[in-house]
Amino acid sequence: MVDEDTIQNPSFRDLESGKPAEQPPAVSSEVKRPSADADAVVTTRRQSYVRMGDPENRKLSLGRRRSSGKEDVWDVTMDIEEEVEYVPWAEKTQVQRVGSVLWVVGRILFALLCVYLFINSLTFLSAAFQLLGGKSAGAAFSQGSIMSNPIVGLMLGVLVTVLVQSSSTSTSIIVAMIAAGILQLTPAINIIMGANIGTTVTNTIVSMGQSIDRKQFRRSFAGATVHDCFNWLCVAVFLPLEAIFHPIRRLSEEIVKGVGQSSGENQDFIKVITKPFTDKIIRMNIKKVLAEVTKYCSDESEHKDPDDCQKWRDTTLMKQCKNEQGEIVKCGFLFSETGLSDTWTGLILMVLSLLMLCLCLAGLVKTLQSILLGPVAGALKKHINSDLPYPFKWLTGYVFMAIGVVFTFLLQSSSVFTSTLTPLVGLGVISIDRMYPLTLGSNIGTTTTAMLAALASSSDARTTTIQIAVCHLLFNIFGIILFYPIPFMRKIPIAGAKMLGNTTAKYRWFAAVYLLIVFLFLPTLLLGLSLLSSVVFYIFLGLVLLIFLSVVSLNLLQKYQKHRLPLKFQTWNFLPEFLRSLKPYDRLITSCCARCTCCKCGAKPVEDVSVSYGHK
Repeated sequence: MVDEDTIQNPSFRDLESGKPAEQPPAVSSEVKRPSADADAVVTTRRQSYVRMGDPENRKLSLGRRRSSGKEDVWDVTMDIEEEVEYVPWAEKTQVQRVGSVLWVVGRILFALLCVYLFINSLTFLSAAFQLLGGKSAGAAFSQGSIMSNPIVGLMLGVLVTVLVQSSSTSTSIIVAMIAAGILQLTPAINIIMGANIGTTVTNTIVSMGQSIDRKQFRRSFAGATVHDCFNWLCVAVFLPLEAIFHPIRRLSEEIVKGVGQSSGENQDFIKVITKPFTDKIIRMNIKKVLAEVTKYCSDESEHKDPDDCQKWRDTTLMKQCKNEQGEIVKCGFLFSETGLSDTWTGLILMVLSLLMLCLCLAGLVKTLQSILLGPVAGALKKHINSDLPYPFKWLTGYVFMAIGVVFTFLLQSSSVFTSTLTPLVGLGVISIDRMYPLTLGSNIGTTTTAMLAALASSSDARTTTIQIAVCHLLFNIFGIILFYPIPFMRKIPIAGAKMLGNTTAKYRWFAAVYLLIVFLFLPTLLLGLSLLSSVVFYIFLGLVLLIFLSVVSLNLLQKYQKHRLPLKFQTWNFLPEFLRSLKPYDRLITSCCARCTCCKCGAKPVEDVSVSYGHK
């Protein structure tokens, strides 16, 4: 038996030939333990996930971990080794083999059931947000006069998409406003950019289901927020370019010429399997109601009518059925029988959907953990996170991007696709670097859904609908061209997601604060300032931009030209602690939670782990 240190030693040679000896593919130790049945032998095998890879990569990764003394928390091939006790298949009896097969099949079926209920819980959560904030979204869209400001249009798209939990619903409202002459195409593009950001809130919420385990939470939150980082970076680049030069609008106008009379068909594949269950609980009619609210309540609409506006604002967002005499009757789903208002229905549905989501996520994670053990986990991680063989290695990311496009097209929802992958990232099955191209593919896939819907629309609004879908597609394609092909640019959103994951693993309350600030507080604040005064809005925006540029500049100087700075500015210690660290807030939150007997957020502190954001 050759020990591992000998294998890793590059001077290990065959004593007779003097040539480098061939390294064995794996190192395993077998310990036979006594059993009640003398014929049954239980073999305990200690297998390292690292050893299942290429020998050279194995040598480098193990050597790097030993030399640094720290574990790279983002490298899924370097998970802590575990002892897995199992009886080899050849040594099992017929009864044991049947039991093993039934065990695996049963867990796979249970995992599929959890996925099915998980997707339904996302549908219920979306309906709950629509019931609670849908009419507010319609009222916000009716403020057409403030949408000429690109920042306001962007934040409006974020806020409305968060409220209705659907970028397709936001796009439908935009199309209705353009068709009615309420909104021009240029501000509509800004709102679409915001909708692209707002739709990522779902997988960020899903990642919080793994907050109990810090290691899983670090990965899952980073896997969810890599979508946020990409979208915000794209907005930072293309929003000012579109406001000044209008490249997306002009290119979309050229593309849609001559396709206005095309026809198509839109099939929502995911609803084929989910509607039989969800329609028994809730049915929504939000698109029609919000379109009518926008039509009759907007100041720019020629159809503005205070009476009709109030009428549609008082109309429930749940589907209403009528009999042959035109009287409203119950539609047969659960909440139509209760007679509750939209607000109470939304609150109840939100509690139930979040409970259902957490239970399904917990069941799915535990089931996958029980299935993905030992050799299975190692083989799965190896194949998912490995690159194509040379010379096609550079195509690996684009292949996974295409997979993201196909699955999002089949599911008809980027939120469902990325939310399903988020727990797998937390478990370490999918790495952050592999999640990134899958996310980019889902961004493209969700625009193909809008394109099919546009082709299936009425001929009067088809050209406008197609142009909106093309604008959405071009925005995502331009973002991919900028932040994926060049390796340096590719690392920027991944590094941002890893930074958020590290912060969340150390301060778990940060995830909730991030959700509230990015998806609710910031859009609401900017909208409020724009309504208050344009002068106040631009002063606030200028101050924020100045502070941001100052922080970035000083960080770069501290990193690369530290010796040129005055001693006081070589670190951030000149600022009060609450302006440069989250520790004061953590102490405050921990002390508050410690006084509450029903809250245990004051967990043990986690050791800070140094993380390499790029390849050395």
